[in-house]
Amino acid sequence: MAIRIHWIVIFLIFRKDSSLARINITYPQGFRTDPEYVLFKQNIGPSLCIDETSLSCGELYTVVTNRAGHGGRGTLVAMIRGTKSEDVIKVLEMIHLSKRKTVKEVTLDLSPTMMRIVRTGFPNATMTNDRFHVQKLFYEAIDELRITYRWMARDLENDEIQRCKEQNIEYVPFRYTNGDTRKQLLARAKHVLVKHYSKWTESQRIRAEIIFDHYPELKSVYDLAIELTNIYNKHYDKDVARGKLALWYNKIEKLGYGCFRTVTNTMQNYYETILNYFVSRETNAFAESFNAKIKAFRAQFRGVGDIPFFMFRLCKLTV
Repeated sequence: MAIRIHWIVIFLIFRKDSSLARINITYPQGFRTDPEYVLFKQNIGPSLCIDETSLSCGELYTVVTNRAGHGGRGTLVAMIRGTKSEDVIKVLEMIHLSKRKTVKEVTLDLSPTMMRIVRTGFPNATMTNDRFHVQKLFYEAIDELRITYRWMARDLENDEIQRCKEQNIEYVPFRYTNGDTRKQLLARAKHVLVKHYSKWTESQRIRAEIIFDHYPELKSVYDLAIELTNIYNKHYDKDVARGKLALWYNKIEKLGYGCFRTVTNTMQNYYETILNYFVSRETNAFAESFNAKIKAFRAQFRGVGDIPFFMFRLCKLTV
């Protein structure tokens, strides 16, 4: 029986230091054998995404992808070692300015470095900050408030234990109606506070009622998180969204909690690029999905020992 060897198998066993290095491999146009960067000018399009990913041991690469490629061929525009804006811009400027000016929109996170890269590399492009990074920032502030209350619960428990020792009596921790202690309630609240109330299980609903009854501040900020989600989910135009976000922003300022100062400052600094989401409703989910594919590809081969060869295999699938 004839044995058919798929070309992917040949790629998997190919190594520079093996005898199979004599195999004639066709590299994609634009592929480089050094790991500093790869650039595929032909894949540039009107709607791009930019993000960073780690290939091995925290070694970061900046990845520019074309949304029209849908994760397959024609997706990868550039992969550049590091996140230093000067290095990334230098590589992107190898693409002719006339082609870079055809880019109409680039989605990205809230990184000022990425915004500088886009502003310089794609001068005609509209920058759109990813809505999920904005929401994530707010949820991180909520979690910081939850952790603050949890430390307070730990201190209260320690005081009660010490008091029982001094009185030579057995310590019995306080428990809520669902059986959680103060520490347990606030530890398990993490999963409740980051989930929409429509997706709570019955036990999470009961836990949420107890949390909001004893910690009304957490209920206030959770309600604001749901309000932000509703603003993003409704198809407002940019001007209407501007007013809705301004009202929401004012509510955040009135809270007066220090952990939400970063949220208000960030929204103030990136207000226009955050609002650009309501023009075409594009997110950076495509870039995150592409990064997830890279991580899955990396895990499939149990890490990256040879970065140039890994990039070669990746390029064969996405160029």
